Amino acid sequence: MKDSYGRTIDYMRISITDRCNLRCKYCMPYGVDCVEPRNILTFEEIWAIAICGAGLGIRHVKVTGGEPLVRKDCCQLIQMLKSIPGIEKVTLTTNGVLLERYLEPLLKAGVDGINISLDTRNRNMYEEITGSDCLEAVLRGIRLASESGIPVKVNAVSIDFEEGPGCSWKSVAELAREYPVDVRFIEMMPIGYGRNFKTINHQVLLEEMEKEYPGLCRDDRPHGFGPAVYYQIPGFQGSIGLISAIHGKFCENCNRVRLTSQGYLKTCLCFEDGVNLREVLREGQAESETGSGHWKWRYQSCPGETMLQERLAEAMSQAILRKPAAHCFETPGRITEMRNMVDIGG
Repeated sequence: MKDSYGRTIDYMRISITDRCNLRCKYCMPYGVDCVEPRNILTFEEIWAIAICGAGLGIRHVKVTGGEPLVRKDCCQLIQMLKSIPGIEKVTLTTNGVLLERYLEPLLKAGVDGINISLDTRNRNMYEEITGSDCLEAVLRGIRLASESGIPVKVNAVSIDFEEGPGCSWKSVAELAREYPVDVRFIEMMPIGYGRNFKTINHQVLLEEMEKEYPGLCRDDRPHGFGPAVYYQIPGFQGSIGLISAIHGKFCENCNRVRLTSQGYLKTCLCFEDGVNLREVLREGQAESETGSGHWKWRYQSCPGETMLQERLAEAMSQAILRKPAAHCFETPGRITEMRNMVDIGG
């Protein structure tokens, strides 16, 4: 469907958990509380929302967290989403720590692509950022995923670490020389704990890249469904992408909505606006908890599933029609979203 500004909304990011096995300082540092499991959407509820989204024109789904692979049966959910008529691509964003263990099940489930978050290749800096000494596991995951033939992207948040030799953006960019992966640098967004960190201006970063790699040129080939601007470097197997929310605003072409793990549909990362789909899903349902604390609810056996889909469609379409024209990250005082990124979803 289209929003009120004529933009086609065909991409939904779905957070399936607010839990993570890392403690990145700008996302989920130590001391952050997780929500009660009963307030997290069940897979059946996520599936119901995705079915409704497909009916409204959602074609591409990104599964995120937290860290999605810490949730039991994540691969099963990938398979469920892949079975929905109208959904063309289902991809996953992970920190890569558990990727070696789950790569084969993910491929069997039909995942169409994997994004791996990695901000630095310096072991000390990685541990400083994440609170864990897992860099080697992540690098193995990148290598194995790239060898599988599935499209792989490496996402690096452009934090101004004031870092020393070996911590620079170049060491991460070089992954695209070593492997057939796209490396994307993402400006730090001033949301949650991210407000406490300074981003690298991508206009400056691009100038540095042009000096370091004189043959760098624009790459206009399709690389996915997001807002990255890509560049090719001679001798590199993959491309380099820049996602510049602050210094390269791309809102006029925004095609996405976000579903939090608690069922809140957000239409813009910058603002608190949206709709609570969990309330729609659980309206009139008796709270019957399973041993894990999740709601015991099965969409397929729900006697009013047609009416439920109608209510979901109305709530989702109205929220999308109210999608703002643009974010305001460049003027932080106007941001109304006060939650942390881990509560919203990556």
